[in-house]
Amino acid sequence: MDQEEIYSKVLRAGRRTYFFDVRSTKAGDYYLTITESKKFTHDDGSFHYKKHKIYLYKEDFSSFRSIMEEMMDYIIDEKGHEVISERHQKDFKKDEENKPSENGTTTENFTDVDFDDI
Repeated sequence: MDQEEIYSKVLRAGRRTYFFDVRSTKAGDYYLTITESKKFTHDDGSFHYKKHKIYLYKEDFSSFRSIMEEMMDYIIDEKGHEVISERHQKDFKKDEENKPSENGTTTENFTDVDFDDI
């Protein structure tokens, strides 16, 4: 059961929202909860949220921080700072779809057919 909230921060990131909350135990010690909340919209316009929560206690802070920094450094070292998320957007088009074919045309405007050419 969650205890009293002491300090909170919110990070909004597209459809995801991250909540960082410092809470107090019954004994008066502090711990951190990190909650990811993701919005899902249904075809009828209604929506719901899925939430995932991590409880992080002081005795694990050092190890958690060390591994988290190592993982983030690894990702940046391997893939850089550029975000490649547009592939997940609904209107994303693969490079292959817009490359010229053997006759020099592209499929980008495939529906734009000029019947005088036929």
